[in-house]
Amino acid sequence: MLSTIQPPRCLSRFPIRGRTKSRSLHILSSAQPVTATSLTDHSQILSIRDSLLSRHLSAVQLTQSYLDRLKQTEPQIKSFLHVCEPDKVLKQAQEIDEKIKRNEEVGPLAGVLVAVKDNICTADMPSNGGSHILEGYHPPFDATAVKRLKDLGAIVVGKTNLDEFGMGSTTEASAMKVTSNPWDLSRVPGGSSGGSAAAVSARQCVVSLGSDTGGSVRQLASFCGVVGLKPTYGREVPDFTSQFTSASSLKSRPLEGLRVGLIRETVDGGVDSGVKSAIQGAAAHLEQLGCILKEVSLPSFSLGLPAYYILASSESSSNLSRYDGVRYGNQASSDELNALYKDSRAKDLGQSSFLQVKMRILMGTYALSAGYYDAYYKCAQQVRTIIRKSFKAALDENDILISPAAPSAAYKIGEKKNDPLAMYAGDIMTVNVNLAGLPALVLPCGFVEEGAVGLPVGLQIIGAAFDEEKLLKVGHIFEQTLQGYNFVPPLIADGVFA
Repeated sequence: MLSTIQPPRCLSRFPIRGRTKSRSLHILSSAQPVTATSLTDHSQILSIRDSLLSRHLSAVQLTQSYLDRLKQTEPQIKSFLHVCEPDKVLKQAQEIDEKIKRNEEVGPLAGVLVAVKDNICTADMPSNGGSHILEGYHPPFDATAVKRLKDLGAIVVGKTNLDEFGMGSTTEASAMKVTSNPWDLSRVPGGSSGGSAAAVSARQCVVSLGSDTGGSVRQLASFCGVVGLKPTYGREVPDFTSQFTSASSLKSRPLEGLRVGLIRETVDGGVDSGVKSAIQGAAAHLEQLGCILKEVSLPSFSLGLPAYYILASSESSSNLSRYDGVRYGNQASSDELNALYKDSRAKDLGQSSFLQVKMRILMGTYALSAGYYDAYYKCAQQVRTIIRKSFKAALDENDILISPAAPSAAYKIGEKKNDPLAMYAGDIMTVNVNLAGLPALVLPCGFVEEGAVGLPVGLQIIGAAFDEEKLLKVGHIFEQTLQGYNFVPPLIADGVFA
């Protein structure tokens, strides 16, 4: 899930009681620096809820402000593949207002606009997975995550762009369009959940859902200057907000004694100097908060990238075999079965210029083929076990581990197009966490001097399995105490799309 630290300009126009800093999974805000009088120690979601229940702000007003910004910014950013009809969204907001007027109970996410990555099913909107082969597909059901959001009162505003079937690191591999980074429209937002990150960064929605197989929430959270949470594999994250402490109540060293391990391999060669400097600054800030910082070595860290791509490509080869025009996907016209398979896939599958889907099918088929299974797939699974053990050993001696979320800031659109290996290498910071099945939180911690005003850098905080509570607590305190940064894209902060 993705969120921002600072709230939207439109919210500062209303007498909102509530601070604007996000609380990762539960705090997701939208856009623009605010005055001291509009700040609160609550999360953005809790601020919205307080404002609605106190009648200081109506759900219709809030929703309209986001829809207006989405309409203004979407032609430049291209975050969405499908936007729900405004009348339908406003009707849901009006129903929330009417419930509040009748003093009826509303859900904790009432009035919160949520964007959903287009590989997550929604019953009332298309779900194309960023691929032409599923173009026009309308699922008959909502994914569990979407259903639960709606049950809690959230309003789904649209479906966001992604690399086709989630295969890519820039969102340039979408078959539909290329999404731009709100910090610099000439740069990528990251991937594969690039539309979700860009939508939150541009304050087109309050919070968005993504998916993270190898870093597809965390890498782009770093690129777009937002907060991204990847939970433990298989984890349903509880509500931890009641355990958060407000900034005014924090002790001078609120993280006293917390053992933090900085992964040495993530700040050695191959990491941009600006990113390294930002991470070192974040580490120093943690020390000021009372943490005990030391470097830790994970010798198997460099093995994660090749192991991940063997495993991911193998799974892609297996899973995408269903998109043949018969079982799933749009069907080409043909009188012969083999030709039907061939034409259906050739016409609609992997049609972006990056050819990520076809490359991964070919690589995965090779890795799983007779005579090569043991040499590649089985070996990659063994490396995965080594990585899990090395992380466990490091987390036995440390409460959390930290690293950059990406070795560089966002790069130019098209910069990696002819060098797929360089694009794959950009996932080095995140894939090990997925292989180990661990939770990780990324939040903005600084900038590098690129672009017009600098580009954001994200700090990745890694915890032991099922220890999201600790990650969210540390992230919350880090956000509350970090000074001197404004993680609002210039096109929003300068009032271009206010």
